[in-house]
Amino acid sequence: MTSPLIGITTYRTNNPYGNPILALVEKYVLAISQAGGIPVLIPLGLPNLLLETLTSRLDGILFSGGGDIDPEIFGMDKIPEVNNVDPDRDRVEIHLVRNAISEDLPFLGICRGIQVINVALGGTLYTHIADQHPQPIEHTYYPVWPRDHLPHSVQVDPNSRLAAILKNTTQDVNSLHHQGICDLASKLKATGWAPDNLIEAVELPNHPFGLAVQWHPECLQEQKNMRELFRSFVKAVGNH
Repeated sequence: MTSPLIGITTYRTNNPYGNPILALVEKYVLAISQAGGIPVLIPLGLPNLLLETLTSRLDGILFSGGGDIDPEIFGMDKIPEVNNVDPDRDRVEIHLVRNAISEDLPFLGICRGIQVINVALGGTLYTHIADQHPQPIEHTYYPVWPRDHLPHSVQVDPNSRLAAILKNTTQDVNSLHHQGICDLASKLKATGWAPDNLIEAVELPNHPFGLAVQWHPECLQEQKNMRELFRSFVKAVGNH
């Protein structure tokens, strides 16, 4: 079987010389390649027509982590805690989410990825969980703690695709975010919850593979079931 092409979303930053670059944390690339896929970095700045041309040649998309989504997109005010907003990244990823769904293209979302999938489908976010969730636990452990620190567990719906992949309904996870799902988009199904009931995993029913998690499994590849999440995604992409 030919290795499938997996597009991975990128972010903007500057290199040490001050030149603007498009970048991606290497762990995403390694997780996809070790699972049997061929990673293809999706550049920002492309017009929607070229994005559609690109995605027509991809076999699946991974929506990676990164900065915050502009709260104005889902009807919320900007607050001081909102950071690293990139309107063009929001545009690109929202378009890719909707295109992946309309074309039945398998996708996996991680951290920001779960959030942008929810927003693209009409959901909303807590723009700062600590101030807006009714009874929040701590969710922002980086950079004080290492990225593989496991501060809390996630309860997983036993009837979900995620539970079948992890072979578990309780999963200890890392936690590197200050935003999260508030109102869940009507097309999505919640399949994982933190101890404070914040949604930590969602799935898109009746889709070849539409799954997203709030934690960072690419940083937990020493765990067999975290590797299995990427393998299951790449396998689903290949089968599709």
